[in-house]
Amino acid sequence: MSGYEQFVEGIKRKTGIDLALYKEAQMKRRLTSLYEKKGYANFVDFLRAVETDRDMMNEFLDRMTINVSEFYRNGKRWEVLQKKIFPRLLQNNRRLKIWSAACSTGEEPYSLVMVLAQHLPLSQIQVMATDLDDNAIAKAKRGVYPERSLAEVPADIKAKYFEKEGEFYRVKDEIKRCVTFKKHNLLKDTYDSNHDLIVCRNVMIYFTEEAKDQIYQNFSKALKPGGVLFVGSTEQIFSPARYQFEVEDTFFYRKMQ
Repeated sequence: MSGYEQFVEGIKRKTGIDLALYKEAQMKRRLTSLYEKKGYANFVDFLRAVETDRDMMNEFLDRMTINVSEFYRNGKRWEVLQKKIFPRLLQNNRRLKIWSAACSTGEEPYSLVMVLAQHLPLSQIQVMATDLDDNAIAKAKRGVYPERSLAEVPADIKAKYFEKEGEFYRVKDEIKRCVTFKKHNLLKDTYDSNHDLIVCRNVMIYFTEEAKDQIYQNFSKALKPGGVLFVGSTEQIFSPARYQFEVEDTFFYRKMQ
């Protein structure tokens, strides 16, 4: 058994995370650069460190889960969400059930609240946001971001929902109150059901085809008929009917009735 295979086994035993469901070449490259930077010679030595040192475990999780995000990422898609997707979903139901899956450091769920607030009062908005990484969730709850994370935020939204603090911007409490964060592993944990909208963007590219298939099946079951899955700009689903989806717009998939 190779050192990487031992590492995969050890991590699964320790955390329940199955690295075998992530693309091996990408994951090995990312983790090798981390352990070399930390002064370890191989995956076996690195595993011992991760198993015994909480800080090293957190660094491993940070590197593994990417955590690159920004508000209104690929802004044109958020316009489609605001002008086309939300109006349709709100025709029959003013209390939407929304899940931001693999939400990283919070930019995505907060963006969802800000977009939906163009249609509803904040008191009627609630978004569930989940991630695998405790560090990312802690940063999301703090809601403080560098200016570069706000590059695509419309000027009026930036003025209305952020407070400038030195070189950083803090999401206002009225937006934060609309989001509930919790830990969730897309490859292992159960999925809640009856969602109107699930947003999972720029994450699936790191998974194997087998893992992607499993997640898309689970997302389909978690959506109500007519509900929507919103994916990232590199994550087009090429056989949507396999998952009971049909294309509603580019990167938006509607669950068939």
